[in-house]
Amino acid sequence: MHSQLRLAIMSLLLSVDEAEFTFLKEKTESTAGNLSVQLDKLEKAGYIEIEKSFRGKRPLTTCKITKEGIAAFEAYVENLKKYIQ
Repeated sequence: MHSQLRLAIMSLLLSVDEAEFTFLKEKTESTAGNLSVQLDKLEKAGYIEIEKSFRGKRPLTTCKITKEGIAAFEAYVENLKKYIQ
């Protein structure tokens, strides 16, 4: 989770029930390719769930943080606090 983009994604997902790919791309100011790679890494770690569907004829990717992701984010923040002190 140490990547700046992964940290930004997790922070955003903590504040919403779920988020569309386009929302995450806009908020993180990331390229679609880089965002896709980081989402894949977070999903493989079990930190987020990704659902792919369609809205009309357009693909729709929706992301949601998991319980494991919340715990990992909180642990990461706690470790950072300890490191800073």
